[in-house]
Amino acid sequence: MTLRSPFTVWEGDDVHGHRAVLTGVSVRLDRLFARPPGARRHVIETGLDLTGEVQGRLHGRFPSVEGDWLGVVNYEIGYADGRRDKLYLVDQLVPFHVLRKRD
Repeated sequence: MTLRSPFTVWEGDDVHGHRAVLTGVSVRLDRLFARPPGARRHVIETGLDLTGEVQGRLHGRFPSVEGDWLGVVNYEIGYADGRRDKLYLVDQLVPFHVLRKRD
């Protein structure tokens, strides 16, 4: 089940079903999970790698009361030790300023 926003674009029809249109985006993890300035670093080699950009799929959006936009995004975060498993996040509200549309 996909989180439905008032701004979700749908494709399909009543016979074959409707599905949300997915837009490819990059999620800037460094900005989404920004560390406080001067925060001490304690490396955990098996922890999540919250640096760089990862690919995601935008399928909706919501405005905040202050006029900022939040995208509804599915994306994956890898682990720092390079294992194949990833943490798959579904229907996450992500601020638009950390998203970049992919070509």
